[in-house]
Amino acid sequence: MSAVFDQSTSSTGNPEGASYAAAGVDIEAGDRAVELMKKWVKKTQRPEVLGGLGGFAGLFDASALKHYERPLLASATDGVGTKVDIARRMGVYDTIGHDLVAMVMDDIVVCGAEPLFMTDYICVGKVHPERVAAMVKGIAEGCVLAGCALVGGETAEHPGLLGPDDFDVAGAGTGVVEADRLLGAERIQEGDAVIALAASGLHSNGYSLVRHVLLDRAKLGLDRHIDELGRTLGEELLEPTKIYSLDCLALIRTAEVHAFSHVTGGGLAANLARVIPDGLRAVVDRSTWTPAPVFDLVGKTGDVERLELEKTLNMGVGMIAIVPEHSVDVALAALADRGVEAWVAGEITDRTGHETGAALVGDYAG
Repeated sequence: MSAVFDQSTSSTGNPEGASYAAAGVDIEAGDRAVELMKKWVKKTQRPEVLGGLGGFAGLFDASALKHYERPLLASATDGVGTKVDIARRMGVYDTIGHDLVAMVMDDIVVCGAEPLFMTDYICVGKVHPERVAAMVKGIAEGCVLAGCALVGGETAEHPGLLGPDDFDVAGAGTGVVEADRLLGAERIQEGDAVIALAASGLHSNGYSLVRHVLLDRAKLGLDRHIDELGRTLGEELLEPTKIYSLDCLALIRTAEVHAFSHVTGGGLAANLARVIPDGLRAVVDRSTWTPAPVFDLVGKTGDVERLELEKTLNMGVGMIAIVPEHSVDVALAALADRGVEAWVAGEITDRTGHETGAALVGDYAG
């Protein structure tokens, strides 16, 4: 987004001399972009947010946290990665905003924190106001889905460093959790169940591999209809990342949850291992689900080995919840009520020898 398009220049002086505009920076386009994005940012506002667009900093009233006995602030920052190249090629700029919010806020909710607010950074080679506004629209919509406010941001124009149609997006977010409700490895016990929450698609990781295989090597067009996908390749690759934040918070309120793991870069096993304590191991059974066709498309088209796919892509699981056995039925029912596809994919066992903290076993169903 941008609360401020942080550039200034003077209209006075020698008209033949060097100027910001001559160097490629368009102040008026930046101002136009801010005007276009205002209505979308307004939709994200929470009662704790003070002020509006145009300030140097976003303000959030921390007195709203006084009811916490020991509030812990959780923060995260991330981007969308090379998925922005697909958006650029297709001329679709709003869906990556959902991706950005998901990558930031779903990291924050892993510890049990409620998302509060986020800021964004949009870097472009040339400001096209409608494009920037579309990006902010997507970010704002994502913030609504995550339950957080969009309190500020920055749009930076970098002529000479980026091409006129090139851009990148990043964001940072903050959440809060009561100290004695912090989730993580310390709560996990042997016998806990590993519940998988379905991904909406590739999400926002592994696109360097995906682009290399499907676009560079196989030369598939983004407008090509792929029967296995039921839509064009571009539509599949731009499918927004699922935002799990409110689903996870609802799950915490309904069932006993020991930990979450957001499945991003590195794949399911590596991200799950990050929350498994020493002495225990998460064993996930591949036979409990069938990855969406896009994963098979990447694997077969690029002759990519299964282990390499699993180290790079989410394989159909975007979030993991680790719950005690007695909470499984309640947890699955709560997620089903929210329209989240979920299933028991494994369990927590004792770890012996040099075993890794998490492992995938068996073969995928179907």
